[in-house]
Amino acid sequence: MAIHVIEFLLLFFIGPTLFAYARHRIPAIPALWVLTAYCLIVLLRDPGFDREHLWNAAALSENARSIVGLFALAAVIGIVLVRRFVPDLFLSFPRSKPRVWSMVMVLYPILSVYPQGIVYRAFVFDRYRDLFGPPWAIVLASAVAFAYVHIVFQNKLAIGLTLIAGVLFALRYLETGSLFVSSFEHALYGCSIFTIGLGRSFYHVSQTRKAARPAYSGAMSVSGQSSGSAIKP
Repeated sequence: MAIHVIEFLLLFFIGPTLFAYARHRIPAIPALWVLTAYCLIVLLRDPGFDREHLWNAAALSENARSIVGLFALAAVIGIVLVRRFVPDLFLSFPRSKPRVWSMVMVLYPILSVYPQGIVYRAFVFDRYRDLFGPPWAIVLASAVAFAYVHIVFQNKLAIGLTLIAGVLFALRYLETGSLFVSSFEHALYGCSIFTIGLGRSFYHVSQTRKAARPAYSGAMSVSGQSSGSAIKP
């Protein structure tokens, strides 16, 4: 149990903190893949882990209506808020860089979302179920770990949004036992954030820095954007 506590703190709090403030770092996507590889190896070596949880796409049909309905409501709210408070940002990414935006829409779910699901949902739920106990506690642990990694962006909006999203994605994984379903939902929200104009909250760290730092859990740097850009909600 003590080893699991230390491991949890190292992977999800100490590690991201060191990564965020280190002067020299490896690129974020490879860092995410290394972490994902470790988590996946641990999962596959655990005889009690049901490997069906890593995909289980059949569960999507039973949950598609609730996922799409909730997403549609959130998207409308997001669009209204962006157009009300920062209208210049609305659709700025697809309008200014349509080819890069298209690439992100395709690659982001594969290179960033699903690996994050392995780490923050499948691994956290299986590895630390005895440590946290009741389902609500493991959901909260998953969401907090997911949100904390966004400290690299150093803005309250990124942390707040990912904390709420982390609870939603963790609950979806808990209810469906499907990483495919929770990753599908994650991808919907992530792609919408970058599309409607809130993406800069996930790649802009500080106006005083010359370049923003991408996220420990797999920010996908986008070539062709200004310095300080990374994709990872």
